[in-house]
Amino acid sequence: MTISTSASTSSFYTAATEQLGSLQQQVSDVTNSISSGSQFTSASQNPTAAAEMRLMQLQDSQAVTDTASANKATANLQLADGAMTTMINDINQARTLTTQAATGTLTAAQRASIGTQLSQIQADMLNLANTRDANGHALFGGGATGDAYAMGSNGAVTYSGNATSQTLPIGGGQTVQSSLTGPEVLGMTDAAGNSTNVIDAIGALATALKSGGSSAQAAASAGLTTLSNALDAVTTAQTVVGSRESWIQLNVQNQTAQSTARATAESQIGDTNVSTAAIKLQELTTALQASQSCFVRMSSLSLFNVIGN
Repeated sequence: MTISTSASTSSFYTAATEQLGSLQQQVSDVTNSISSGSQFTSASQNPTAAAEMRLMQLQDSQAVTDTASANKATANLQLADGAMTTMINDINQARTLTTQAATGTLTAAQRASIGTQLSQIQADMLNLANTRDANGHALFGGGATGDAYAMGSNGAVTYSGNATSQTLPIGGGQTVQSSLTGPEVLGMTDAAGNSTNVIDAIGALATALKSGGSSAQAAASAGLTTLSNALDAVTTAQTVVGSRESWIQLNVQNQTAQSTARATAESQIGDTNVSTAAIKLQELTTALQASQSCFVRMSSLSLFNVIGN
């Protein structure tokens, strides 16, 4: 009988100690949760929530990468947009000059002077076609390290860039080409229906006007149609670039909304609700104090001491 009561006493102490230890641990966990602002400090405390948090954190990291890539694409497209705006201004200036050259009142010398001005516009168009992106690569050359266009000894230009523009991820599994190639911007047909490019078209017109003769005025008249085609080519390309900028902006807005939703979910899963935690801490502290008091009283009872002997 003595063995039985001793075993019961031992069981009581063991159970009481485990209960007190559990309560003390819970008090410690809630206290740490309040001070750290996190509902759990290790995955073992809430494996399911921890797994959800890890997934959302990975998505957050990917969103940061995608945002940087989208910003790079936007910067390149804005550079392209600005360059094409200047190209359009140059073409319009060339059209104004060519309109003057097409009139019958100008002398050969005056037309030759206009031809010289068109050569200057051609040189500016070539510089614009060789605009560099943020990395110093050819903006209209598909990211080539050299120039997109080079002018030969015959005065004609040759495209030496890549066949396609660089493609960059912008989030949500979407990608976008961060520019256009030179042929996509400057490719066109002249008044006779021949395939050419804007730079060569302006250069040919400049040469015709500087050469003088009876054909100069006719070349100017045909040049107006050619320059109209040139304007259509660059304007269409600029519209494409603008639509890509809008697409990136829309996608970034969507990604931002998703990031905000994830932040809210992460807060709900991982952040401590201080008010709720404070109430729980008070309940646990009360339970711990009551258990400690009960344990002390039970341990000091004379009958309990007798049973334990």
